[in-house]
This record gives sequence, C-alpha cells and structure tokens, in this order.
Amino acid sequence: MREGHADRNERRTLAAAFVIGGYMIVEAVGGLLTGSLALLADAGHMLTDAVALTLAWLAFRVARRPADVTRTYGFGRVQVLAAFVNGLALIVIVVWIAFEAFERLAEPEKVLGGWMLLIATIGLFVNIGAFVLLHGADRTSLNIRGALLHVIGDLLGSVAAIIAGLVILFTGWSPIDPLLSLLVALLILVSAVRLVRDSGHILLEGAPAGLDVQAIRNDLETSIPGVQNVHHLHAWSLTEHAPMVTLHARTAPEVSPDHMVQLIRTRLAERFKVEHVTVQVEHEACAGPGNSLTG
Repeated sequence: MREGHADRNERRTLAAAFVIGGYMIVEAVGGLLTGSLALLADAGHMLTDAVALTLAWLAFRVARRPADVTRTYGFGRVQVLAAFVNGLALIVIVVWIAFEAFERLAEPEKVLGGWMLLIATIGLFVNIGAFVLLHGADRTSLNIRGALLHVIGDLLGSVAAIIAGLVILFTGWSPIDPLLSLLVALLILVSAVRLVRDSGHILLEGAPAGLDVQAIRNDLETSIPGVQNVHHLHAWSLTEHAPMVTLHARTAPEVSPDHMVQLIRTRLAERFKVEHVTVQVEHEACAGPGNSLTG
C-alpha cells in the first residue's frame, strides 16, 4: 500500500474511533433511560466499533514496521487479522442483539419514544460523520472494509431506532423496537460473514480472487518457448494487495535458467499482475515430492 494511503487510512480510522466512542456513551445512557433495545443494541455495537476501529488503526501502524529476521514478510498481514477479528466481533454482536430482541418480543417493555427518537437522530448524524471519514480512505483494504462495516451497522441501527421511535411515538406499538433490531442484525450478519470469509481466505493462504493457478500454468507452458512443464505452483497473498506465486518450471537443457526466470517473472507481471514471484528452473525431472500443479 502506498505511503499516502497508509497515512490517510490511519488518520481517518482514528478520527472515526473517537467520534463513535464519544457518542456511544450518550446512546448507552439514553437506552437505559428510555428503555429502548434499539438504542442499547446500537450503543453496544458502537462500543465494539470503537474498539474495532482502534484495532484497525493499530493494525495500520504495526503493518508499517519493516520486516525482520523472524518475520521476513513483514507485518502487513496484521491488517487482515484485524479484519478477521472485526468480522467475528460483528457476528457476536448479532447474536447478542437477536437474543435480546427475542426476549423483548416475549415480554414487551415500555419505551419512551420521544427521547429515543431524539437520541437516535443525533446518533445518525454522528454515524454519517464517521462513515464519511472512512469512505475517504482506501476502501480496497480489508481492514478499512471491516471498519466501514462496523460504522454501517451503527448507521443502520440509528435508522432503525429513529423508525421505531416514530412508530412508538405515534402508535404506542413497542414491539417495533426489537423487530427492527432483528432486521438490522440480519443485515450486519450478511456483511460480517463475507468479511470473515474474505479475510479467512487470505489467512489460510488461499489463491487471490481472480487468480486462477491452472490458467497460469497453461499460459506459461504455451506462451513461453522452452517451458516444457510447470508444477509445484502455489499462489497466495500476504494482504489483498500483495499476491504471490511460487513455481517450478522444467525447461530444455539449452535454455539459460536466468533468462527463463526473467521471462516468467515478466509474463506473470504483465498478464496476471503478480510482482512477487519465486521461480525454480529445472532441466531434469523434479526431485521434489510429486510433479503436480500444487504438489
């Protein structure tokens, strides 16, 4: 990630953490005073969001540290780990909101719709401010995606609380409060599962999205003269911006290994946008275990 992006991501994430954390206290007090589950759920969400945004900020800071002898790839993947943790935290929040909502549906409680509406409206503008801050960051970053999802969840929670407050104020129908909380929880859950899936895929060394290892193998064997066979081909990524490939290439004996490595590296950079490549050139049968695509 470019230095300018990293600085911008850090500043905006930390600012959003302060904004969310500050108003979280107001919503928690308001939820207790009005008896609104929607406000309490949103305040609980905002608490974890403040922690999550702080974690995302720390991840950006740590990721900038240089590689050392024990972490030769550096600390860039800390951002992916933070995104994974944030996704899991969102899922826990959803479970808590759902549990509380079902309890409220079984035993409805009186809600002060007017105060609930006022607090939720202010919270909406606070969340919009945090969203604008993060929206100006690098949204291709999984770490920023995780932070944005937390804020979007807060924003939806504020909208739900406003709607619930209006319904309660004009009709007195209090079940709208837990029902809308369940709807928001479902929307958060869908995004949280996607975030956990995408970050978990990177942590498990899965092939980067859009990078087909079979297509790489076929392309190298057909487009570069002298390549007889490509095997032990592995593709993964340190972060969503850093795809990597390692492979063995069996070539004709008269082919220069250094020249072949350069041809393969150039082809992968131009055709597949992969800059970090490790190539082992072989003139005889591979001495490694197996001779398959990834074996």
